[in-house]
Amino acid sequence: MAAPIDFMYSEAPEPHKQRTRDILAQHPEVRTLIGRTPATILLIIGVIFTQLAVAWLLHAQPWWTAPIAAWLVGAFASHMSFVLIHECSHNLIFKKKQWNIVSGIAADLVNVVPSSVSFRSYHLRHHSHQGDYDYDADLANRWEARFIGHSFAGKALWLLLFPLFQALRPPRLKNIPFINGWTIVNMIAVVAFDAAVILFLGPTAFLYLVFSFFFSIGLHPLGARWIQEHYLTYPPQETYSYYGPLNIPALNVGYHNEHHDFPSVPWNRLPRLKAMAPEFYSTLHYHTSWSRLLLRFIFDPQLSLFSRMVRK
Repeated sequence: MAAPIDFMYSEAPEPHKQRTRDILAQHPEVRTLIGRTPATILLIIGVIFTQLAVAWLLHAQPWWTAPIAAWLVGAFASHMSFVLIHECSHNLIFKKKQWNIVSGIAADLVNVVPSSVSFRSYHLRHHSHQGDYDYDADLANRWEARFIGHSFAGKALWLLLFPLFQALRPPRLKNIPFINGWTIVNMIAVVAFDAAVILFLGPTAFLYLVFSFFFSIGLHPLGARWIQEHYLTYPPQETYSYYGPLNIPALNVGYHNEHHDFPSVPWNRLPRLKAMAPEFYSTLHYHTSWSRLLLRFIFDPQLSLFSRMVRK
């Protein structure tokens, strides 16, 4: 079979809205899961203190200890911060939108590069316009997909530099402002935090945060999460869940079909959603190993950035 040279196109509507209606019709008790989890703010505080504590332990160590610690500890903490930012983007911690935005900025402090506020805008459009090339920032640019190609080296490079490639996507998108007041606050807060770490803890400590950031979304088993969610490993199904042990440190972010069906259900209730409506999820393809998926994506020439469903 020839490797794809363009996205897979579909005239069918995205699958989640209809499945949501069907689940509610058969399992109205699912509505009880909708709500917020204010205690999630404690996890944000915990992630910040964990990263600062490890950075402090490394402040007098040689530079090469930073990537080792980041691979073993920091990647999990940084990835958790991204999941917490994701919760904030759906207003799943506090009732007031502003409190969720501030909480997302707090979770973003340890990630070196400010992204919480902009992620909020682009991610909500991803839910409302899944697979729409003009609005869904989760889709790669066509030039990006052609540049990376189907080779091991290209896909490994893409995973390594994933944040950079994502940052190049917004100019393609329509009707999404690139910057606002909260974006500026986000930038100032993260840059100030970076400067404080360098000033008080030194370059090795900051390097630890940098490696934590890149490992959490790139060449690490956790990086496969970005492949798991919507890459067509079993076409034509376009959204996939992950049911494996890394859901524990990843706060159930692997329950991606469940999340798209019910974005107002917080992270700690997603397994209960699956348990309440098992007949709707047991028939879908899913992943049980992010490590295996990462290797498959890198080495399988049939999988590329074009392995995505796009709405016509």
